[in-house]
Amino acid sequence: MNTNTRRDFLINSLAIAGLAMFEVSLDFKKAKPLLSFSTLGCPNWSFDTILKYAVANAYDGIEIRGIQKQLDLTKCPEFSAVNIAETKRKVADNKLKIVDLGSSTELHHANPVKRKAQLDDAKRFIDLASKLDCPFIRVFPNDLPKEQRDDETIDLIIKGLLELGDYAKGSSVTVLLESHGKVIQADILLKIMKASEHPNVGMIWDIFNMWSVTKESPTYVYQQLHQYIRHTHIKDANLVNGKEEYVLLGKGETPLAEAIKVLTKGGYKGYYCFEWEKLWHPEIQEPEIAIPDFPIAIKKYF
Repeated sequence: MNTNTRRDFLINSLAIAGLAMFEVSLDFKKAKPLLSFSTLGCPNWSFDTILKYAVANAYDGIEIRGIQKQLDLTKCPEFSAVNIAETKRKVADNKLKIVDLGSSTELHHANPVKRKAQLDDAKRFIDLASKLDCPFIRVFPNDLPKEQRDDETIDLIIKGLLELGDYAKGSSVTVLLESHGKVIQADILLKIMKASEHPNVGMIWDIFNMWSVTKESPTYVYQQLHQYIRHTHIKDANLVNGKEEYVLLGKGETPLAEAIKVLTKGGYKGYYCFEWEKLWHPEIQEPEIAIPDFPIAIKKYF
């Protein structure tokens, strides 16, 4: 090989190697989507079993919506004053994160006694989330009662969010309003979120909850609400005679490809949380099948 040929060969080889290294560096910069699952999908599992399945299936976090059907998390033995430190150690040792505590709080109630009970429930969840270093708690809007004017109900929801945001102020906890119940239209949610702007307030985008009723495209919903979305709930279903029939991811009608595309293009950095509604729908697939399936099935959307 003459000098010029050898020099050209080395230059070309270095260029190819450099390009390969550049491509590898780009791959490293592509963040793996953060995956979590809600314990709504495994209502009979112990906390240790929840952790075991999360680790075995490469999840990054878990959303706690009850443990062994106890939905008031402040009553779960795992979170008692005696056991909470050990629970946090188990989560950390498994390189997991508790990403959200799902309260049952509803903010639409006008009755003062009911309203106080609901807000007090959320405040107890904020306190627990703070102790667990959990960034979010979930609350519901949740209804638009016929006996109240819609604008009155929306005002109640806004005031509730601001009160809870103020309660969480100074902590690392953010109160997230889920698109849920009858409060699922983008324009209503936008009105609520605009009026509830607070450092400790955001929202959960439950894609199916909204689309199944409003048929608003994920692109439109994201355009309206993206600045408030901190967390997502991912599930799939077919609508049969107006009723949802939940299926494994990718087997249903939900426009998940469009939703995940707009989230990733928009720079969403939060969790894609699998919400398998086994507690409410015992007829659907067992968690031993559904929870391992989700991390595999969602890959195609990325």
